[in-house]
Amino acid sequence: MKFGIFVFPGSNCDHDCYHAVRHIMKSEARFIWHQEPDVSDCDALILPGGFSYGDYLRPGAIAKLSPAVNEIISFAGKGGLVIGICNGFQILLESGLLPGAMLRNKSLQFICKDVFLKVVDRDTPFTRNLPGDEIIKIPIAHEDGSYYADKETLDRLQGEGSIVFQYCTSDGEVSPDANPNGSQLNIAGIRNEKGNVLGMMPHPERAVEETLGGTDGRQIFQSIIEAVQ
Repeated sequence: MKFGIFVFPGSNCDHDCYHAVRHIMKSEARFIWHQEPDVSDCDALILPGGFSYGDYLRPGAIAKLSPAVNEIISFAGKGGLVIGICNGFQILLESGLLPGAMLRNKSLQFICKDVFLKVVDRDTPFTRNLPGDEIIKIPIAHEDGSYYADKETLDRLQGEGSIVFQYCTSDGEVSPDANPNGSQLNIAGIRNEKGNVLGMMPHPERAVEETLGGTDGRQIFQSIIEAVQ
């Protein structure tokens, strides 16, 4: 099992992801520079958080033009597992691998804190190791994390069961008070129709050790490992 972790100019969570999957989960991992995107030896790809190209124009808008994205699209088209975290999620949206867009947080401020997530869809390669309806705690760190899509897309996501995570209270209530950024339907993470591409704003790689405040993020990486092996 080998993870490929993409590095764009401005990525700053690539080493966090490497530490999570290599040192905590004990899986092989390597960095992939965005201009040399050879993924032939990888079983799963991670698009990490950060500020690709400084978030100029809008987050992910320039990164989607990178040679890496064509390889990621091809890899996903063959059924390979792809997870985009924070800025990685934004790149997946900009590239069309996932529907919708990210808007500025409703507060117009950068938000960095722990949030609670309801695991809506357990039947994915990314959540298979999580008990149904489990509430997990994962940190967020973003300024443009308010998920937006038109009504037709939202209806389709709900109809397909493609909403994977929703912001909720510690008791599992999906409510406006639990929504940190104004995302429609409290969306924190979605998958594609085939189920092999996941985008999520919260950072599971920052929740893999007790010293970081919790280990709920481990279950997401463990799910990927079990799905591949």
